[in-house]
Amino acid sequence: MNGLDSKDQQILALIQEDAMLPVSEIASRVGLSTTPCWRRIQKLEDAGVIRKRVALLDRDRLNVPVSVFVAVKTNRHSMDWFERFGHMIETLPEIVEAYRMSGEIDYLLRVVVPDIAGYDRIYKRMIEMVEFADVSSSFSMEELKYTTALPLDHAPRR
Repeated sequence: MNGLDSKDQQILALIQEDAMLPVSEIASRVGLSTTPCWRRIQKLEDAGVIRKRVALLDRDRLNVPVSVFVAVKTNRHSMDWFERFGHMIETLPEIVEAYRMSGEIDYLLRVVVPDIAGYDRIYKRMIEMVEFADVSSSFSMEELKYTTALPLDHAPRR
């Protein structure tokens, strides 16, 4: 794909807001007929711009309201360790985000749990599965902003 035009950006903005919108509604809002709009969405999916469509669930209603940011340091930088770490990330559904970092820490995880005791259980499972040099946990006191929507102003244009 050679970039996005304004119609593509409008389509993406609508899909980011509500992936369940019918194509006919998206088409109407961006000023296209249904078939050309559907073709654009298909091209965006085929190009990997739209990776997948998901539902956002309410953490409070599912009893995982606590976010814990876990900073991990390791002294081991082998493929064996990295594979075990990757397996741990995939095995524990409470780990909802994981990043390899530059700087003082090696990895940053976001873990969602019901409470501090719930985090303690996950922490114990983590250290059973992988050896860490240091683990530092910070509990979120308040969520000020949470979005999965990406800014579209920086996308390559055509």
